[in-house]
Amino acid sequence: MHLKKVAGGGFCRSYRETDGSGERELSGNGKENLMQRTEKEAKEKNREVYLRPKQAARKLKVALEMGNAVYLYGVTGIGKTALVRDVLARRPYEYYPAAETEPEDIRTEPEKIKTELAKTGRRPEKTAAAEDRAEKTATKEESGTEETEAERIVVIDGLHGVTLQTRQEEYAALIKKLLGQERVRLLLISRAPVPGWLLPLHMEYRFVEIAERDFYFTQKEQEEYLERCGIYLEPDAAGQAWELAKGHPAALRLLVMEKGDIRLAVKNMWLWLENHVFDQWEAELQEFLMETSIVENYTRELAGMLTGRNNVDELISRAEELGNFMTKTGQDGVWEYRWGMRQAMRQRIRKKYNSKEIQRLYSNAGLYYEMHGQIREALDAYETCRDEESVLRVLCANARRNPAAGAYFELREYYLSLPEETVMKNPALISYMSMLHSILMDEEKSEYWYRMLEKYAGEHGGSEKREAKRWLVYLDIALPHRGSAGLIPLLKSAGSMAAGHRTALPELSVTTNLPSLMNGGKDFCEWSKRDKELAASIGKAVSLALGEYGKGLVPLALAESGLEKGADSFEVMRLAEKGRLNAEGRVELCFVASALLAWLAILNGNAEYAEEIMETFRGRAKREAPRMLPNIDAFLCRIFLYQKRPAKTMEWLDTAPKEADTFCTLERFRYLTKARVYLQAGRYEAALGLLEELLYYAEKMKRTYIKMEASLLLAVTLYRLGREEWRETLQSCITCAEGYHFVRLFSRECGAVPDLLEVGGIEWTDEGFQKQVLEECRKMAKLYPGYLCQGTDSEVRLSGQAVRILRMQAEGISIKEIARRLGIREDTVKYHNRETYRKLGVSSRTAAIHEARLRKLI
Repeated sequence: MHLKKVAGGGFCRSYRETDGSGERELSGNGKENLMQRTEKEAKEKNREVYLRPKQAARKLKVALEMGNAVYLYGVTGIGKTALVRDVLARRPYEYYPAAETEPEDIRTEPEKIKTELAKTGRRPEKTAAAEDRAEKTATKEESGTEETEAERIVVIDGLHGVTLQTRQEEYAALIKKLLGQERVRLLLISRAPVPGWLLPLHMEYRFVEIAERDFYFTQKEQEEYLERCGIYLEPDAAGQAWELAKGHPAALRLLVMEKGDIRLAVKNMWLWLENHVFDQWEAELQEFLMETSIVENYTRELAGMLTGRNNVDELISRAEELGNFMTKTGQDGVWEYRWGMRQAMRQRIRKKYNSKEIQRLYSNAGLYYEMHGQIREALDAYETCRDEESVLRVLCANARRNPAAGAYFELREYYLSLPEETVMKNPALISYMSMLHSILMDEEKSEYWYRMLEKYAGEHGGSEKREAKRWLVYLDIALPHRGSAGLIPLLKSAGSMAAGHRTALPELSVTTNLPSLMNGGKDFCEWSKRDKELAASIGKAVSLALGEYGKGLVPLALAESGLEKGADSFEVMRLAEKGRLNAEGRVELCFVASALLAWLAILNGNAEYAEEIMETFRGRAKREAPRMLPNIDAFLCRIFLYQKRPAKTMEWLDTAPKEADTFCTLERFRYLTKARVYLQAGRYEAALGLLEELLYYAEKMKRTYIKMEASLLLAVTLYRLGREEWRETLQSCITCAEGYHFVRLFSRECGAVPDLLEVGGIEWTDEGFQKQVLEECRKMAKLYPGYLCQGTDSEVRLSGQAVRILRMQAEGISIKEIARRLGIREDTVKYHNRETYRKLGVSSRTAAIHEARLRKLI
C-alpha cells in the first residue's frame, strides 16, 4: 500500500487530497461537488480559518492522553476528520479510509524501540487505560536498555461504508488486535453511532464517543467563526443565521460560501443534502426514507403499513448505518428523522411521487393512527389527503369519549369548524359541542347545544330518541358549569336505570385525569360535609350510574374527605387501599389512590417514599393511560418542591402549559402547580397573574376547593409583594375552609403560611380548627423548611476544586488520575466527593453528575 506523509506528520492515501481543515475527494471526471466548492471558496478567502469545536476537541485530547480508543461520529461535513487532523497536527499518525483499505494492509505488529534506562532513570509510563487491558506487551531489559513499543496513532475513517458482513468481521478482528496493544491510540470515524458489529468491542474497551452534537458551535462561537471569515452580520441577521445553522459546521461553510446570504445558504443546504448525500443511496432505501418521512416518527408497524414492505427491519438497519440521520427511542423502537432529513425527504417525495401516491401514504398513516387511538395524528393525516369522510368518522368516534380521554381542548378547532347541519345529524356530536363550550367557559353556547339535543330527541323516535336521552342525562350530570348542586336525584335516577338494564350512561369520568375525586371532574366540597351519610344513602346508586368508573369510588371519596379534614392517617390509608382494590385496576381511580398514599407519606415527612409511589404509578400510566402523564408529572413536581430540588422543578416548568396562550380549564392542576413554582422562583408577578385567572375560573365554574386553594396562594403572593390586600384574601379563604374543616389545605403549604396565619387581625370562628391548622403548619414547616422559599438554588455551592473534580468524573477519569492531574492526594479527592454528594443530596457519582447537570453546576 502506498502512503505519503502529510503536513503535521500524518499519512494518507496518495490519491486523496488533504489539508488542515478537512478533506475532499475528487470524482472520476474531476468535478467538485457543492461541499467541496464550499470548502475551496472558504479556504481561498482565508486559508487559516479553522475554529475547533471545543467540546469535541476536549474529549479527543483527554482520550488520547488517557490512552482510550475514540469513536467520532456525525453527518458528513460536520468536521470529524478536520478535528482529528487539527489535534494531531504535530504528531505522526496513520490515516486509512476504510472503504478503500483492505484490513490486512494495516499493520498490527507493534514497532519496537530501545530506551536507555541510564538517561531516563525509569521505564516509560503506562496510562491508566493501558493498565486495564487484558493483553499487555512484555518489556525486556538488556545491559542498560529496555525494548518497548513505539506510540502509534491509527485513524480509520469512513466505517459507515463497511457494509458487507465479511468485511465487518475482518475489520472487527483488526480493531481488536490494535486495541490489544497498549501503545496504540486508535481513532475510529463514522457517520453513524457505534454499529452492531462493533458493539462487543465497544463494551469491552469502552470507546470514548464524540457525538455529532459535540461538533456544534455555540452561538458565540458561530459568530466568531463568521467574523474570522470576514462576514459581519447585523443582530437580526445574526439571529436568522443562528436559526439556520444552529452551530452546524456544514451549514456555516455554506453560509460563508454565499457571503452571509441566508436565503442562498438555505437553498444550497438542500442542494448539498440532495446531491452530496441522498443521491448516493440505493433506490429502495431512498423510497423507504421518503415514504416514512411524511410522519414525525414511526414504529416498525407504522413503517410497514405506510410502505407496504415486508423487509422494514432490514431497511431500518441499513438506514441507521448510513449516517447519523435518525434517532431511536424506546425499547421496541420509535424512529425519528433529524437535522433537516425529514424536510429534505418530503421535498424529494413531492418531486418524485404524484399526488395520488402521496395521498395513499397519508391515508395509510391516518388508518394506522385511528386504529391505535392517536386521534390528532389521524385527523391531520386524513385532512392532508382531503379524506373528509374519514375526518368526520374519527370526530364522531372521539365524541363518544369522556373529556379525560377525548382530547376535547386539543381538537377544538376541528369541532368548531364543523357546519351546524353536520353536527345536528349526530346526538353524540351535539353533546360533544355542549361539553366543549362548557370546558371553554362559554355557558351560553353550551346551553344552546343542550337545547339542540333536546330538540333532536323531540323530533326523533325509537333508538335515535333513546340515544339522545342518554346524552341528555350525561350532560345533566357532567356539564362543568352546572356544578354539583342537584346531582343527587339525577345520580339516583341514573343508578336505577342502570340497575334495571334499561340504559347505560355514556362513558363518564369523575376525575378528568386528576388525582382527586372531590376536586376532579366536578367540585364535591359540599358532599364532604356529610360524607359518611351520603356514602350510605347514595353510594350504591352512584357506583351503578358510573359503571366501570364507579368501582371503588365510595371508599376513595371517604378517604380523600378524611385526608382533607385531618383525619387519622391509618383510617385514610385503610380506605385508600380498599378503594384501590375495589377499583379492579381502573387507572383513573388508581391515580387517586396513589395520590392519597403519597400525600400521607408527605404529611409524615417521607417525601422520598411519596416520590417512589408516584414514579411506580407513572410507569403503569405510561403503558395504559399516557394522557395522565402530564398531571402525574405535575404531582411529582409538587413533591420536588417539598424536597427542595429547584433544578427539577424548573425542568418541569419548561413543560408546563402556557397560560398566556389560551387558558385551558382541564389544565387546572398543572396551573396550580405552576403557581407554586413561580413562588419558589420569586416570580411573584407571574404567580399573581396566573392565580387571578384561576380565581376567575373557580368563580365562574363553581369550583369551591380551587377557589380556596388559589386564594391561599394569592395571599402568600400578595404578602411577599408587600401588598395589604393579602389580609382580606386570606380571611376569605379561612372563612370558607372553616365550614368544611379542610385542615390540609393550609398544612400542605408548610412554612409559606404560618407567618400569615399568626399575624393579628385574622378572625377564626372555630378554635379547634384554628389550633389544628397552626399545629400542622408548624410541624410541616419543620419537616420541609425550604418549601416555596426563593433562591434554594444558592444553597448548593461547590468550591472550584469540587467542580473541577466533578467535571473530570463526568468524563470517566479515575480518582487516581484526578489526584495526579490536580497535584493532590487521593484522600483529598474522596473528601471533596463526599462533601459534593452531601450538598447535592445524592449517594453515588452517577447521581451527583446528573444532579449537578440539572443545577447547571457543570
